[in-house]
Amino acid sequence: MIYHVDGSLDYCEIGGCVIDCCGVGYRLAISDNTYSAICSHIGERMKLFTYLQVREDGVELFGFKNADELGAFKLLITVSGVGPKAAMAILSLFEPDKLYQAICSEDTKSIARASGVGAKTAARVVLELRDKVSKIYFGSAPTSSGVGSAPTVVKGKGNLGEALDALIVLGYSRSEAQRALSGIDPTLDVEKIIPLALAKLM
Repeated sequence: MIYHVDGSLDYCEIGGCVIDCCGVGYRLAISDNTYSAICSHIGERMKLFTYLQVREDGVELFGFKNADELGAFKLLITVSGVGPKAAMAILSLFEPDKLYQAICSEDTKSIARASGVGAKTAARVVLELRDKVSKIYFGSAPTSSGVGSAPTVVKGKGNLGEALDALIVLGYSRSEAQRALSGIDPTLDVEKIIPLALAKLM
């Protein structure tokens, strides 16, 4: 398993890029979001996380700008009928935290906008991942009906918003910070919220 490639970005276009690692050029399929993040860095050193797909008719390497995007990709391909290409199409529309919000709010219309992903596939994504995303990424317990409750998304510049910004400055991703802040009393002072969130991240 190739976990990541680290080298010079030789070429980049929508849908793919080439990274030169010690004289060997690796072509990676990438999402539009990864393309936007790296396309202006031709010739610079670049590290992309990867997923290697091995099939009878070929081998393909997928690249991701960070571990969050790779994690979202791996989660998507667990859904029945969602292969790597469909997962990349979805990640071209959504950053991971926005995707998780769409799944938990059952926003199938937005997910179905991804190229090659119809309404039925979008519905399966929500059906198969909603509880899992709620519990793993936002810490929400399922309701008595068996359906996970949608997470409380931190917005604005209240105490939770300030704590969210602080956690991001400390190096945590937005989705990690959101998960850590889930369930914390928003009326607490920021100085009390941050240690509680950090305790969840340890």
